[in-house]
Amino acid sequence: MQRAEQMEGTPIVLPKPLQDNLEAIAKNQDKTVSDLVQEALNLYVFALQRVQAKSVGLGESEYSDLSERVDDLLWQEP
Repeated sequence: MQRAEQMEGTPIVLPKPLQDNLEAIAKNQDKTVSDLVQEALNLYVFALQRVQAKSVGLGESEYSDLSERVDDLLWQEP
């Protein structure tokens, strides 16, 4: 994990089995539990951003004046 960027502490409370698993993995990978948590959170945030990015433009319309024509478009016969 890069240490050059400014870091802030965020205390978290974990169930004992999860804490034990993280400590074992950290020891195996020669990392700290903090490193593992940061990596996991980075992956989580990245995944959320990808899902949100896919929804951009889904409501796009062929009409550039949609707000001005809302009544005409809503109440026209299909």
